[in-house]
Formats: sequence, structure tokens, C-alpha cells
Amino acid sequence: MQSTDRRSGFVVLLGRPSSGKSSLVNAVCRQHVSIVSPVPQTTRNVIRGIMTDSRGQIVFLDTPGLHRSEKRINRRLRDVALEHLPDAEAAVYLVDASRHPGDEERDLAQIVSELALPVVVALTKCDLPDAHPDRVRTFLAEAGVSAPVVEIAGLPEEMADRRRGVPDLLDHLFELLPDGPAWYPDEFYTDQEPRFRIAEIIREEAIKRVRQELPHALYVEVADLEQRKDTLWARAFILVERDSQQGIVVGKKGATVTAIRRDAERVLSGIFPGPVRLSLQVKVRPKWRHDDDLLKRIIT
Repeated sequence: MQSTDRRSGFVVLLGRPSSGKSSLVNAVCRQHVSIVSPVPQTTRNVIRGIMTDSRGQIVFLDTPGLHRSEKRINRRLRDVALEHLPDAEAAVYLVDASRHPGDEERDLAQIVSELALPVVVALTKCDLPDAHPDRVRTFLAEAGVSAPVVEIAGLPEEMADRRRGVPDLLDHLFELLPDGPAWYPDEFYTDQEPRFRIAEIIREEAIKRVRQELPHALYVEVADLEQRKDTLWARAFILVERDSQQGIVVGKKGATVTAIRRDAERVLSGIFPGPVRLSLQVKVRPKWRHDDDLLKRIIT
């Protein structure tokens, strides 16, 4: 595998919904690892993004955003995020510098201040006109979060090396990690299974085309996966809770679901080594967000 004279370890990312966790992972790994959307709580599972350079390897654990809610699905998302803390050697606490800290941020800051892990704070979206990093620094001090703070500006993901603050963040993290061999081969940037990657890209494309509550009311299942010569074929279902939602996702004369399939195939064909073709249908599964067994199966 690799030399053992480098550092390696797992780093968990914590933050409120839409704080920039997934965008950071994609930027650092230079790949489409986590789906990204302006819709809060797009990330439902812990996603591993793997970054390797001459210093060693960091395995980022991109967790669902933490926020106050008693809904079953939101409680499950919170549990999943916190369950992975024992797996990590360090944590990054992401705070959106353009958003005023409120009670929800105070709750999370309290959790971070009590962590047994070493922490680095990343202030994201510092390039936005309404960003106030000094205000956030004051908030962190008052909340008892004592950790190095790095300000990050949101340049495009493919320009990670020029993204302000990212190199400093990586320097801090490598200093915190123990010496040891890499967990994955150098060429790996994630360890997601093909079925999961396909489902997530389909969900990302669906979220782009719906609004209001509907992004939270859908999930994707990949039923069949088959390699035919150089092409990967998948049969998948977008599941929603109501007939009216099904109509929205299907669209007039099937236009919306066709666009979802087309763009998902394009993205997936750039991720996998050959073409990807999808058979995609929209089905109704009433009240799936209230099914604890299902939530435990699809949110891990």
C-alpha cells in the first residue's frame, strides 16, 4: 500500500444544515463526493471523502447537518452525525459566517466545546457580502469553543488550492493526526458503493427541480444494477409520499423525470469508468418519513 512514515486519520465534519460541509469535501477531494444543494439537510448519510498527499491521508466524514427538530427523520439525522464521533481523530466545526448565530448554533457550539476530540473551526462563506467572521469569532469565544479558526472563501470546487483558507485548514488537521499508514489506496477519493452513488446523484438531480417541502419528501432506491459490456445499467425508483408529489416529479408528459434521468446519466458517466444508463420511475410510498425501520436502513 503506502509508506507508513506519514500521518493518517478520520476527521468528522460538524455543522448546521447548509454550513458548507459537502462543498468543502468536494473541494478538498477534487471530486463529486457529496451532493450539494441550497436545500438544507441534503446530506442524509455519513459520506467519506478521502484526501491524500505527500503528508498522508485524511478521511473526512461528511455528516448530516445538526438542527433542532423532533421529527423522526431529523432525529435520525442527528443521531447518525453524533454516532460517528468515536470514529474520528479530530473534528472540523463549520460555521456559516454569513448567518447570524442563534439558539441552534449555540446548541452545536455546546456539543463542540465538550468534545474529547481536537477541533479546528472553519468559518465558511467568508467571501459573501453579508459575512461577519469577527462576529462569529466573538460568538465562539462566548460559547467556550477554544480552537484554531480558519476563514474559508467559497471559490469553485475545482480551484481547491486557491480556495482561501483550505490549505491552512489541511495544515492544522495533519498536525492533529497520528503517524500511521493510509487507510485507502492513494487513488481513492471515496469508498461509496455504486448503488449508493447512483441513488445520491439521482436524488441531487431531483432536488434541483422541485421546491418547498418536496426535496425532503423523496428518496431513491436502486433496484437492479448490471454491467453490460462497457455500460453500467441501473433500474431505480424515486419515492415520494403523496400522489400530488409524484405528479410534480414526473412533470408534464414526463418532462421532469426525463430531465432528472438525462442529467443523472451525464454526471454518473463522469464518475464511473464507462457510460451509465438509467431506467427511472417515480412511485408513492405514503408516510415513509415516519417509518423507523426504513429510516434506519436508508440513513446510516
